[in-house]
Amino acid sequence: MKILWINEKAVLKGGAEQYIFNTVKELNSLNINSSLLYNHLEETSDQFLNEFKEAFPILSLKEQINDIKPDVIYIHQLDSYETYEQILQSNVPAIRFFHDHKLFCLREHKYTTLKQHTCTKRTGMSCYSCLGFINKDESSLGFSINTLGGEIVDEPKIASTLTIIKNDSTYYTGNIGIEIRGESSQMFDKKSYGFETWDENYEDKDISLIGFPEEEDWILYGPFSDKSLIRNKLIYSLSNLMGMYASKTEFCELTINNDYKGVYVFMEKLKRDKNRINIEKLTEADINENLITGGYIIKIDKSDQEDGSYSDFNSFESKYDVFGDINGEKKMRFNYEYPKPEDIHANQKEYISNYINLFENALLSNNFNDPELGYKKYIDDDTFIDFFILNELSNNVDGYRLSTYLTKNRDKKLKIGPIWDFNLSFGNADYCGGDKYDLWAYKFNERCIGDYWNVPFWWDKLLEDENFVSKLKNRWNDLRTNILSNENILSLVNTDYSTLKNETDAANRNFNRWQIFGIYIWPNSFIGNSYYEEINFLKDWILQRTAWLDISINEL
Repeated sequence: MKILWINEKAVLKGGAEQYIFNTVKELNSLNINSSLLYNHLEETSDQFLNEFKEAFPILSLKEQINDIKPDVIYIHQLDSYETYEQILQSNVPAIRFFHDHKLFCLREHKYTTLKQHTCTKRTGMSCYSCLGFINKDESSLGFSINTLGGEIVDEPKIASTLTIIKNDSTYYTGNIGIEIRGESSQMFDKKSYGFETWDENYEDKDISLIGFPEEEDWILYGPFSDKSLIRNKLIYSLSNLMGMYASKTEFCELTINNDYKGVYVFMEKLKRDKNRINIEKLTEADINENLITGGYIIKIDKSDQEDGSYSDFNSFESKYDVFGDINGEKKMRFNYEYPKPEDIHANQKEYISNYINLFENALLSNNFNDPELGYKKYIDDDTFIDFFILNELSNNVDGYRLSTYLTKNRDKKLKIGPIWDFNLSFGNADYCGGDKYDLWAYKFNERCIGDYWNVPFWWDKLLEDENFVSKLKNRWNDLRTNILSNENILSLVNTDYSTLKNETDAANRNFNRWQIFGIYIWPNSFIGNSYYEEINFLKDWILQRTAWLDISINEL
């Protein structure tokens, strides 16, 4: 006889798991074979798994049942209705064990909330006294916007009101100005939004929202083509853990004018601020020798002009093209982010453009790797190493060439970062190798010949420096023991998945609103049929990527 056991967890931590473990142990003594299928997103233990003849994570259940060919299936803790349907379709006799009260108690506990007495009443009107305690600590964060009859457009911001619901209570109510944001993402039905917090006179006002440091500029990012919902949040979390500031994030659910919009990521807009990009304030009057050195924020990105062209008003041009050729045609452009083009003084423009020029000259010189005379005189190479690691970890197709921030603080070297816009990362792009786990992201120019936006020559030159490469290897290998270990990265994925899928049920509501499983949404490389499949693809891709990088970085 061959028995197949199906359970969410494969670890000795619960009553159901103890029952399975002890039963299988006894069956083994009787020479009855047991196999196990478990949720890949849950933790496992070798002690538990070793009792089974074979154990696999649930990937394609119907096919797995056909391969195992069990005589009977015993189901214990299992929350996916899709999984039950596949079991029924297998035509194998199945027995379901119940270890809780989910079918006959709305709170799942079958005892009264206040007095903790065992409840013996039938489900019905008698349940109302307990309803206020259902998932009290697991409610989703809700953002509700009323546009006061206006239509949200891509500039200008329109006056609206914002109400934030936290733990089922009104946490905040106030005035905001809101607009649509993003570039290519604007083609999606699910839009992303930028908003400012305003006072009663509709003037900008710094406010702390959901515990984030006070500011006025915020973003509601709506993941759409990223069906995992978590790619941006994941990479920003890793960056912050590495000590490299990235926008703080929190999941929420958005409603606009009583129209449910789905799962969003509430996040900080990148800007100069002591709690965000912490650089010195620079005014038009700061043009003397000392003050003019910072702070600046410049950006490698698309032009913000309507026709997509660059001008000397909002950007400056490198002396060199993307290959380091002074006579080349594809010259790099750097957008003025802070101070804004309308605020920056001509002398300040000259200073920051000249600084970049000196850095690039040094990088292309014969003694480029000299610690005193070479490129290290101009850049904080630690930030370049971490920036490289994060973009390579995710194989970000936009990496290095778009949404790339550079900062120059007063009397300090040039830094790169914070990171931004990683929705087309971790295998979520079907062009120019964006789906591959075994290609260098910084080699995009070779992967995508003819693309208008290119990776600057900096990275090829930096990787010619043995000292830079040595620091990179040491940093990568160190991070792989903790922050960037497979265990930690997958734990972050699991936590976000559990929050959206199991604790708040927000993912189900989102995909009921946006029924996009099994459908190509540009530029999907993988098209899953469920949220579970999308998360599994992400996790499998990460494991393949880190394995490749472990070899490739150490072979540089």
